Amino acid sequence: MTEAHSTVTISTRPLWVIRLTRELPRYLISAVAVAGLAASARFAIAPPRPAGVAAAVRQVAGPDRAAEGFAALFARRYLTWNAADPLASERALQGFDGPGLEPDAGLQLPASGKQHVEWVEVVQQREASAGAHVYTVAAQTDTGGLMYLTVDVARAADGRLALTGYPSLVGAPASGPALEPTRLREVTDPGLATVVQRALRNYLAASAGELAADLASGARVSLPGVPLALLSVQRLDWSADARSVIAVVQARDPRGLQYTFAYELDVLQVAGRWEISAIEVNPGG
Repeated sequence: MTEAHSTVTISTRPLWVIRLTRELPRYLISAVAVAGLAASARFAIAPPRPAGVAAAVRQVAGPDRAAEGFAALFARRYLTWNAADPLASERALQGFDGPGLEPDAGLQLPASGKQHVEWVEVVQQREASAGAHVYTVAAQTDTGGLMYLTVDVARAADGRLALTGYPSLVGAPASGPALEPTRLREVTDPGLATVVQRALRNYLAASAGELAADLASGARVSLPGVPLALLSVQRLDWSADARSVIAVVQARDPRGLQYTFAYELDVLQVAGRWEISAIEVNPGG
C-alpha cells in the first residue's frame, strides 16, 4: 500500500507587494474620505441650481410663451361658467387658486345664465417687475361678446408659473383707422407687369406647373390652400428699395367671396427677362 505524502510549495514575493496588499484597504478608505470632503466643499461654495430656475431666467429676456399660455388658459376658464353647474367653474379654477386669492379667484356666479369662451388670444403684455408680466387677453364669448382681461403672471424661484393677483376687465388696446399707405413709384415696365399678373394668376389658382415658368432658379413658393381666381390687378408699385413690387389685386374664391389682397413679389432681371424669386412669404423660415 502506497502512503500519500503532502506537498508544500514555497514561493517568494517582493516586500513592497506584501506591504501594499496589507495597506491597500486603508488607502482606499482614506481616498473615499478625501473625495467626500472635496464634494462637500464644492456644494458649499457653488451649490447646484435647479434646471427650472435657469430656464426661467433665460425666458425673461424674450417672450415667455408658457406664461402667455398660462394667462390665456386662466382667462378661458375664468370667463366660462354655468350658473346651473357652479362646481364646474370651481373645478376649472382649482389649479390657479392660492393663499393670495379667494376661492374661484373671487368669481361669484349669478342665479341663472351661462357663458362660453369661443377663443382667447394674448394681445398685449407689459413687464410689471423682473420675472412678472401683465398680459391683456382678448376673449370672444358667446353671451358677453368680445372681452379684454388683464392677468398678472410671475415665475416662482423654482420656475413655476403663478398668478400674482386678481384679473381686471379692461378696454381694448388703443387702435385707429388704417394708415394711408406710403406713396410708391408706379411700375411702368409693361413686360414686368405682364409677368407679375401671370405669376399671380397661377399662384392664386395653385397651378404650380404654370407658375414655375416665371420663377427664378432656386425660388421657393408656398401655394395657397384655397384656390382663387384673379379678377384684376388694381395697382403695381415698386417697393421703397426697388428690389420688389407690390401688387394690389382683387380675387374670388369658389364660393363667390371676393377679396382685395396686396402681394409683395421679389423680382429680378435675367438676360433681359423678368423672373419672380419670392411671393409674399418665405416658406423656408
